[in-house]
Amino acid sequence: QVQLVESGGGLVQAGGSLRLSCAASGRTFISYAMGWFRQAPGKEREFVAAISWSGGTTYYADSVKGRFTVSRDNAKNTVYLQMNNLKPEDTAVYYCAADHRRLRVGVTIALNEYDYWGQGTQVTVSS
Repeated sequence: QVQLVESGGGLVQAGGSLRLSCAASGRTFISYAMGWFRQAPGKEREFVAAISWSGGTTYYADSVKGRFTVSRDNAKNTVYLQMNNLKPEDTAVYYCAADHRRLRVGVTIALNEYDYWGQGTQVTVSS
C-alpha cells in the first residue's frame, strides 16, 4: 500500500510563493515518476507538473510553465512543487500522485496512469 501525504498549502496573495511537499511511503519511491494535479471548485482535475523517476525529465502544463518547478529528493522519498508568482486562477486543491508504471521512460500527464493519490492540500491565492 502506497501512502502519499501532501503539505505546504495555504493562503497567499497574488504574486506570492508556496512550496508543496509530498511524502511517499510503501513502495520503492525512486522507481516511479510522480505528478502534481489540481482541482478547482466546479472543474475537473487537471495536470500541473510531472517528474520522471530519475528526476531527469520534467513537464509542465502551459498555465504554470515558468512559474512552477517540480523536483524530487529520492533520499527523502519526497517530491516538491515550488510555486512562484501565484495567480488567483491557481486556487485549487493540489494533489500529488504516483505513476503506476515502474521505471517509465519520461513522464505521463494522463490521470489514469497514476494509481496512488494523496489527500490533497488547499492553495488559495487572493487578488
